[in-house]
Amino acid sequence: MNPALATSVSRHALGWLVAANVVGVWLAALLVWPELNGLTGALSYGRWMPLHLDWQLYGWCTLPLLGALAVWMIPADDLAGVRQARWALAAWSLALALGGVSWLAGNVSGKLFLDWSGWARPLLPLAMLLWWSALGAAVWARRGTLTRSELAVRAIVLALLVSVPPLLYWSEGREVYPSVNPDSGGATGASLLGSTLLLVLLIGWIPRALGLARKERGTRPARFWSALAVSAVIFVAIDRGNASHHAWAQIAALGTLLAWAPLTWGYLRGFVWPAAAGRWLGAAFAWWTLLLASGWLTFWPGLSERFKFSNVLVAHAHLAMAGAVTSFGVALLAALGRAPGGGGVAFWGWQLATLAHVAVLVCLGIVETARAGEFFVGAPWVTGLLVARLMAGSAMLAASAAWCREAKA
Repeated sequence: MNPALATSVSRHALGWLVAANVVGVWLAALLVWPELNGLTGALSYGRWMPLHLDWQLYGWCTLPLLGALAVWMIPADDLAGVRQARWALAAWSLALALGGVSWLAGNVSGKLFLDWSGWARPLLPLAMLLWWSALGAAVWARRGTLTRSELAVRAIVLALLVSVPPLLYWSEGREVYPSVNPDSGGATGASLLGSTLLLVLLIGWIPRALGLARKERGTRPARFWSALAVSAVIFVAIDRGNASHHAWAQIAALGTLLAWAPLTWGYLRGFVWPAAAGRWLGAAFAWWTLLLASGWLTFWPGLSERFKFSNVLVAHAHLAMAGAVTSFGVALLAALGRAPGGGGVAFWGWQLATLAHVAVLVCLGIVETARAGEFFVGAPWVTGLLVARLMAGSAMLAASAAWCREAKA
């Protein structure tokens, strides 16, 4: 990958990680000291929350994937393509910044991770189209050097990607809403299965996009893709409407995801990754395994009703984004040649802080469901756990800030 483009991807991605973490620490502080709300007037807890969520998803979690796309489609010596991609990255970050302004002004759709509304609604789709045009122009410029099959595969991927911006714009509308579990108010088993299989698809594609060499050992690609095809058939076969978590088919279908813990680990280990990515890949697998297991267990009747809208759900989200996705994101940056430094200190600092953060949230969720009255009046045990959460979040912010400084060095 072109070093200038790799540096740009790393700086933008880590910059949004820090920005989202700053907001996260502020939100944690507001829970400990609600009187701090008076310092920001109308900019209350609810106005800050979309910034934390969407900057994490569309900033930190997404940009390393765009880097993998660039490796696959934009040659390192295509200076015009690199320049266009860097402008597209700047437009992406501008869209996120303006989105933050909109959310702080109270313009939201009311849907998690789809908060774009009003004048901000087209911003990210437009940035996506700009990025798509950079990729398309690079592929077109090298069409004479690609084999027919290589060109066909890239054309198919570009055709699929161009549908994402209009789909995102459509899904942001208040008139559109996904299927709902009628007995918990949360997601259905089918929707959780489908979204996870999309992640598996990305995991399967990334080593190929990065051009990583294959090892002799590890899960063979044919087995991985065959298993994904079987999972896709299961997804198509079950009810994808407003299905209850009491339906055995929803429980069983979601349980099939447990097989993807060893399958993805075996598949990723079958490629030669940079040394700097090794421990981060191992951490991503550990978080991924815990994520799949906990997601299935808390979907069961009795547990889903109790924990669906408690801090246990917040812990599950942090398992996914701070644990699995962040660890895999750093491994991606390593493959691009821009992994954060710091060695074991940076690695263990982030992992232990994330583990503490998740553990505190689980404790909060378990106790709040049994002692809701004490939770809402701010009993000492609640304050103590919230302070612990703030400390863990601050440690995560410090680690990400150190990574960002190194990326700018």
